Amino acid sequence: MFDRIAELVVRRPKAVLVVAALAVVLMGVVGFGAFGKLLGGGGFDDPASESTRAGRVIDEKFGGEPNLVLLVRPSDGGVDGPAAKRSGPALVADLKKEQKLDNVISYWDTDNPNLRSKDGREAIVLAHVKGDDTEQGKNVKSIVDTYTGRYGDGLTVRAGGATAVADELATQSGKDLVLAEAIAVPLTLLLLLVVFGSVVAALLPLVIGTVAVLGTFAVLAVLGSVTDVSIFAINLTTALGLGLGIDYALLMISRFREQLASGAEVDDAVRHTVRTAGRTVTFSAATVAAALGSLLVFPQFFLRSFAYAGVGVIIVAAVATLFVMPALLALLGHKVNSGRMPWAKLGRTDARVPLWGRIAGTVMRRPALTAIPVLAVLLLAASPLLGISFGTADERVLSEDAQTRQVSTALRENYNGNDAAAVHIVIDGPVGEAPLAAYAAELSKHKDVVRVSASTGTYVGGRSTAPGPGNTALGRPDAQRIDVVSALAPKSGAAQDLVAEVRSLPAPAGTHPLVSGSDAELVDSKDSIAGRLPIAVALVAVTTFLLLFLFTGSVVQPLRALVLNLISLGAALGAMTWIFQDGHMASLLGFTPQPMDTSMTVLMFCIAFGLSMDYEVFVLSRIKELHDLGEGTESAVVNGLGHTGRIVSAAAALLAVSFFAFGTAEISFMQMFGLGTGLAILIDAIAVRGVLVPVAMRLLGRSAWYAPRPLRKFHDRFGLSEAGPAPVAATAAATSPTAEAGAPTEKDSAGV
Repeated sequence: MFDRIAELVVRRPKAVLVVAALAVVLMGVVGFGAFGKLLGGGGFDDPASESTRAGRVIDEKFGGEPNLVLLVRPSDGGVDGPAAKRSGPALVADLKKEQKLDNVISYWDTDNPNLRSKDGREAIVLAHVKGDDTEQGKNVKSIVDTYTGRYGDGLTVRAGGATAVADELATQSGKDLVLAEAIAVPLTLLLLLVVFGSVVAALLPLVIGTVAVLGTFAVLAVLGSVTDVSIFAINLTTALGLGLGIDYALLMISRFREQLASGAEVDDAVRHTVRTAGRTVTFSAATVAAALGSLLVFPQFFLRSFAYAGVGVIIVAAVATLFVMPALLALLGHKVNSGRMPWAKLGRTDARVPLWGRIAGTVMRRPALTAIPVLAVLLLAASPLLGISFGTADERVLSEDAQTRQVSTALRENYNGNDAAAVHIVIDGPVGEAPLAAYAAELSKHKDVVRVSASTGTYVGGRSTAPGPGNTALGRPDAQRIDVVSALAPKSGAAQDLVAEVRSLPAPAGTHPLVSGSDAELVDSKDSIAGRLPIAVALVAVTTFLLLFLFTGSVVQPLRALVLNLISLGAALGAMTWIFQDGHMASLLGFTPQPMDTSMTVLMFCIAFGLSMDYEVFVLSRIKELHDLGEGTESAVVNGLGHTGRIVSAAAALLAVSFFAFGTAEISFMQMFGLGTGLAILIDAIAVRGVLVPVAMRLLGRSAWYAPRPLRKFHDRFGLSEAGPAPVAATAAATSPTAEAGAPTEKDSAGV
């Protein structure tokens, strides 16, 4: 396959580029509409969970749960003053006329004291925004734009609740993306100039990165038309597309320039580049795609969105690298080195850096002395994982001056219980009045429950109080709804415990209550992800093992790679737990410490694992190539790292920049995702590839390439190893005394 690709791009490079240009234009046109088809919030819930099923019943029979809160503050006189009594009911009347809303309830039309703040200065309006996730996003934006700010005779209106939070997250996500790319792209270009030392070579990887991003925008636009896709997939697309596109192009350009430096003709250099570096890119893309594809086992569309975006951007980046990049190189030839920068060494166009080989040689001579301190640091960094706890995204991921967060704070501090965060119980069927009243009264006895509202009345401490005007709306002949309001902080451990206790309480005979609400959704989401996580991890491990076995013919190398990657990932995740859960650096980064976001932690694990395997393939491909040419394991590691060390370190720095740029985000889980993934990349490139891989290979020795006889025969027939004739220079290096001693020669230029 790679030979055919090489011949195509060598014979018809212009035709390949014309077709690619047309494809890019088409992808740009289709991808332009991606933002309008992606969802700004939600996607954290399991569609089959109890809370989701309860929500559907409440939507169908009771007009939906409150998902929008309007906090209303008169300029003077309080909520019972003359101005508020004129404008408050008018606001409520206008809201009830909105076709986008249902179940509009306020202090002014119910006289419910629980909807008025303790000081009487504010009151709340609760409503349900109609529609599915897509429609709710559009509807709430219209409502927020129309009614927030100054309204009527001296009213100030602010919006909160789940749908308003989702709208603010979508808006802020777009701003964060623009800022991140404004930082990442210039820094990336500067690093490329440093790495390549020429303007032309530095610009080529940006071409592949741009193609990858535009291609995935088109994929997301199409998918967004047929299924739910989170808008946060855009952030991954830009970071991963730019980073991987540059990484793959870096690999191709380095090999091509290396071949030119060894005296190869341009066409032959392109052929050899596609056969070797092209094969490495293909395997690398497969390992990263396998890691991200595992997200498809989760039912939450937030996680599935990243699988769509991640696999899409990887495929587009790999295809562009295999076709567009060699076509460009075939046309440019030696001009790839044009625009040489002042700091570039004259005549230096290969990727070999003897320093990396010398480091590997030193590490292998003293494995214990070098490995133990590195392992100790990584395990120390991973130690905060022992106290990790998990949650889901809410308004606290936004900055403290965000409107929805301010509303949430006011509800928690200034009201007698938070109606917007109530636990909702729905019984889908007829219930007798006496059993229903006894059930509601029993629920109200819980020490943390402020009140329980049912169609039979309102209950406090096990006793009934006078029913409010809204109680009758909680009952139907064929269904009943009960609202349990507590004083607990939403999504806290105690609030989750309350959900469990509500679910365990004996229900009226013959009924099967379903429990919903934000806290129930958190409990169900955590259970859903925990239940599917072993499947996802197993899929990642098995596919990675199979791919690396097909690549190396060894069963030891995949196991060694899996173990080392888990160590580096543990260190990165532990560091993020120390920062974002335990609160270190909170003032510097401007976030509120809270439990680790469940979905983003899983996402970071899958992406960082895939990218770690990306560099594993980069390094292992050259080591395997030299080993196949006759070098011993230690010599192959020394010379292999001598060639790939510079590529891996440069690629890691470039990719880390793309992710670190999201550390400037206002949304804290995007900060965590960007900083954590970038840190994982650097740990892997420096500590693992630079130290632990050489140590492991030294300790394993010849057994590093072991496979049982049946599997070796299978690999000999079906495996995909580096192919094609080896350059004379490589053969000479493989048999030279200096190569075995770990001192790469100027002629040793076989690599990736």
